[in-house]
Amino acid sequence: MNVDDLVRDAFQEEAADSMPAPLYLADRVLSVRRRSRTRRLASLAAATAVAVAVAVAVPLLGRAGHEARPASETNKSDIIGHPDQSPPKNLIAAGDTVLSAFFVREKVEQPNGDIVFRRVYGLLDQKTGTYEKAEWAYLDVAPGSRTAAVLEGELPAKRVGLLDLITGKVDRWIALDQGVASVSFSPDGTKLVATTYAKNPDRSFADHPQIVDGKKTPGPVSSRTGFTVVDVDSGKAEWHEAPFETDERGWPGNSREDFAWSHDGTLVYANTPFKPFRQYYSLNGDRADWPSDEKVAVSVQAGVSPDGKLAAGDFAGHGTTVAAAVLDPRTGKQITTVPVQQLLAWADNKRLIGWGCEPKRCSGKGEFRNQLLLVTIGTDKVVPLSGFRRASDDYPGRWTPVFSSR
Repeated sequence: MNVDDLVRDAFQEEAADSMPAPLYLADRVLSVRRRSRTRRLASLAAATAVAVAVAVAVPLLGRAGHEARPASETNKSDIIGHPDQSPPKNLIAAGDTVLSAFFVREKVEQPNGDIVFRRVYGLLDQKTGTYEKAEWAYLDVAPGSRTAAVLEGELPAKRVGLLDLITGKVDRWIALDQGVASVSFSPDGTKLVATTYAKNPDRSFADHPQIVDGKKTPGPVSSRTGFTVVDVDSGKAEWHEAPFETDERGWPGNSREDFAWSHDGTLVYANTPFKPFRQYYSLNGDRADWPSDEKVAVSVQAGVSPDGKLAAGDFAGHGTTVAAAVLDPRTGKQITTVPVQQLLAWADNKRLIGWGCEPKRCSGKGEFRNQLLLVTIGTDKVVPLSGFRRASDDYPGRWTPVFSSR
């Protein structure tokens, strides 16, 4: 199959979503409903069945018997951008994907000489469609963007909360036996993988110094112990031991190396400091082989496209050309490029969101002048979604996006 065939094949949408929707809240149901805008309905009977499932399984959040609908659903625009806002104040979305949160890291010096790099979040309020400052230590947003999994206080935390993004309240807490410092929803929203640590991976310790620019400063400590798989509906949690893996020099990599999900949600993985730079595990804690359709050994946030036919690659520019690679996920072969610096999320099967800079506005400005851009495979078109990244009074630092499905 040649390059043109691969690109054309990648543009084809699936006829229907074969993954069943869980009954916990409205997250996955809303996600399926949103994607149905770009896919054919299987049948009127199937649509009726989904409507019945929502009526029976999802609590009504609004008054007078009306379900409160999230802002990311009521605004049906395909592209919602605010090129004049950075950090963003109002809802940003493209295709099936929404910017559900962002965060900056704030340096907090401790009385004992330690330093904690605390996250300050801007979290989407689905009632108003605006981003509100949130004091959670760590969070992730479920498919459908109705619920966030949140951790509180000094990490590692011993419980995870399920936060309703419309009411702004935690519906319930799930207690955990092991302290965790990150949480990540599975692709179908039914499970969480929580990475367990003995110490806060975002704390640098005065009694574990490092030398930076010739000066002694507090240093990080690698303390990952494993991961916990949590069933969201029942709250059942099972921990599996999986400490850091060291290279031949004994260096275990970063102090924070969190677990994430494979594209199909059947495995979890963590990055390693040596080839092939990633280790997969089954949900039972056993080591697992790489998925055959996920052979791309690059650490790129966007990952594999929704239909599994393409994968986001690393920077592929040269000279003055700014480009990121789009790959075949089975072979790692480069299929094409798109005009951004770094790929962050798939808007759908043929469009991606990334950090970049509209060429007319960035000539000679340098690589660190960037904004959220929407790009389409096979074209040079770029659509600005945010303003150029910078700090503000509320968010002291360059902000990092968190994406979820609409």
